[in-house]
Amino acid sequence: MAKRTEPTARQMRLAVELRRLRDEAGLTSREAAVLLGVNAPQISQIESGLAGVSEQRLRRLAANYSCSDDVLIEALAAMTKDRTRGWWEEYRGLLPDSFLNLSELEHHATFRWDVDFLHVPGLLQTEDYARALFSRRVPELPSHEVELRVRHRMQRQGILVRTTPVPYEVLVHEAALRIRVGGRVASRAQLARILEVSEADHITVRVIPFELDDFADVTAAMVYAGGQVPQLDTVVRDGPHGSLFIDSETQLSVFRTLFRRVEEASLEPARSRDLIYRLIKEQ
Repeated sequence: MAKRTEPTARQMRLAVELRRLRDEAGLTSREAAVLLGVNAPQISQIESGLAGVSEQRLRRLAANYSCSDDVLIEALAAMTKDRTRGWWEEYRGLLPDSFLNLSELEHHATFRWDVDFLHVPGLLQTEDYARALFSRRVPELPSHEVELRVRHRMQRQGILVRTTPVPYEVLVHEAALRIRVGGRVASRAQLARILEVSEADHITVRVIPFELDDFADVTAAMVYAGGQVPQLDTVVRDGPHGSLFIDSETQLSVFRTLFRRVEEASLEPARSRDLIYRLIKEQ
C-alpha cells in the first residue's frame, strides 16, 4: 500500500488504537512484525498512520495481542474498510486540515455533545453569525476565505438533518446567547434558529444561566464526539494554534464527568427554551 504523507485524524486514530493494543500486550514493534510476517518499519508506518492496514491484518494483530474485546475489534475492523471521501474533501488545500478532520469526525459520530460559554456552537450557527465571527479573526482573513469557512460550517450542519441524524446535546451559557455577534438583527435571528432546532427530537439545548449559585464552570469549550465504542470517543478543544484532538481514556473520562456536571447545573430543555424566547424579545 502506498505510503501516506498526511493521514487524516480518523486514520491516525486507528493507528493509535493499534499501538495501544500492542503496548497492552507488552510486545515491541519488532515482535509484532515477526508475528504478522512483516518487517518492523511496516509496523511503525501502520502505527503512525503513514500506511493503511487491511481488515485481515488488523484481526491477526488483535489475535496476536490477545485482545478479547470483540466489540472494539469489530469497530476497528470497520474503520479499515472505510473508504469514505466525504464532502469535506472539496476543501482540502483550501482550509486547514483541522476543519476537514472535524467534519470527518462528526460524520462518523454516534452522538455529539457541545459545551460553550462565549459563542453559539458551530452546528447551531446561522450564516450571518458565522460570517461575523470569521470576519473578526486576527489577523484578518481575506473575504474569499471567510466565505469558504462559512460555507464549510453550514455544510457541517448536515449531520443534524440527514436521514439518520446524529443525536446532539448542547450546553451553552447565557453569556454566549446575550453577546451580540453581527448586530441586533443577526443576533435575534441566531436565537430564533436555536429555538427552532431545539424542538427536534434528536437535539437537546440546555442553557447555563447567570443566576446559578456556586457554579464552577469548565472554563473552556468542549466538543465531544461519540465513537462506535466508548474507547473510540474523541474530544476536540480549540487552542491558539488550532484544534486539539484528545483520545486517551483517562482524559475522556475527565471530560465525560465535566460534561455531566455542567449538564446537571443547566436548565431543563423547556426552561431553556423559555429563556431563549425571553432573550429574543429583549433584542
